[in-house]
Amino acid sequence: MSGSQLWDDVDDYFISHLSPDDEALRAALRDSEAAGLPAIAVTAAQGKFLHLLAQVQGARNVLEIGTLGGYSTIWLGRALPEDGRLISLEYNAKHADVAARNIARAGLERVVEVRVGPALESLPKLADENPAPFDLVFIDADKANNAHYVEWALRLTRAGSLIVVDNVVRDGRVADARSTEPDVVGSRAAIEMIATHPRLSGTALQTVGRKGYDGFALARVLG
Repeated sequence: MSGSQLWDDVDDYFISHLSPDDEALRAALRDSEAAGLPAIAVTAAQGKFLHLLAQVQGARNVLEIGTLGGYSTIWLGRALPEDGRLISLEYNAKHADVAARNIARAGLERVVEVRVGPALESLPKLADENPAPFDLVFIDADKANNAHYVEWALRLTRAGSLIVVDNVVRDGRVADARSTEPDVVGSRAAIEMIATHPRLSGTALQTVGRKGYDGFALARVLG
């Protein structure tokens, strides 16, 4: 058995026992595929991890940078109280339309708001609204801008908030200091910002599974 097949089998075992899906989640993936969206959504195990993080945080306000088809959005939205709020930023209008339908099908349209446009344009507008601090920020958009997204997350959070940056390992390429690939450069910049910023304490973990070899960074905002 190949290593990747073993990773898939282990993922399937964990998901079947710990992160079973339902029709709303299955439909979100199915409709995303039918609409031609890239198959880069988090796995069910990763979605459940985000869900648990939000619950452990007691999160009432969540910011997501990168909506895609709304699969991770549903997992996060389900962790919030009825009066909670999740703002998700999506660059692609087609993706946002698919996500909005998926979110409505899951019964979360009162909790979730999808905003369309480049995140680096949407974030200053959001800051101008002076929203309540976000308890959790999930960054899963274009990797070249990861450090910029972490900067904005810091502006929009409070002491004790969590920032999650997905897909930072890049099949191990993140360790290559000579790389000029934008996704690697952006991921390294985010990691180095977390390492040196006085208001952040963080770590990063490598993962394997149905999404291959990757990983995420997790940072806590300090006082």
